[in-house]
Amino acid sequence: MGRTSDAKEKIISAAQTLIELRGYSALGVAEICKTAGVPKGSFYYFFESKEALALAVIDEHWAAQERDWTRILNSDAEPLQRLRRLFQETEAAQLAGQQTCGTVSGCLFGNLTLEMSNQTEAIRKRLQEIFDAQVDMVETVVAEALEGGEVAVADTRDAARSVVAQLEGQVLFAKLYNNTSQLSVLWANCLALLGARVPQEQAARA
Repeated sequence: MGRTSDAKEKIISAAQTLIELRGYSALGVAEICKTAGVPKGSFYYFFESKEALALAVIDEHWAAQERDWTRILNSDAEPLQRLRRLFQETEAAQLAGQQTCGTVSGCLFGNLTLEMSNQTEAIRKRLQEIFDAQVDMVETVVAEALEGGEVAVADTRDAARSVVAQLEGQVLFAKLYNNTSQLSVLWANCLALLGARVPQEQAARA
């Protein structure tokens, strides 16, 4: 079966790579195990179904992304500087992926939302929880910016949801056109969404 210590991780890693390249529905257990370099029996030792594996992939990906978002959004920088950094790192990650595999992979969560949210309640619910968590994190920063007079928003929750939706939507366009330049307008759009009150040159440095 392969070493128990790493077989599960190999399966999750292989599944994530294949899902990012081709989507979830087209994948079979045999292909996942072949890519992972483990016997097919290893799959059912760790996962009762392909859906269970998908949930594990989602959780693994979110754990890594949550660490990155926490590092960026909880830093000592000014609120708008933190948001700007989030956008910069999102663009850099998409560009790095394109340079590695030749295509913009997009957002794993967004891709699975489009493909799977109407097919399995468990996956839909987990993706909802993740996007809600992202909005929570952004809302904290927006509230700080509002308190400091940097932005003008009527409702911090709605504003945060708009920021996350814009980020997700532009990543989707970058994937569709296989062009990370689709992400270049993100920051200017974010400032407009938030009614940013900082001088233009300061916003550019943020």
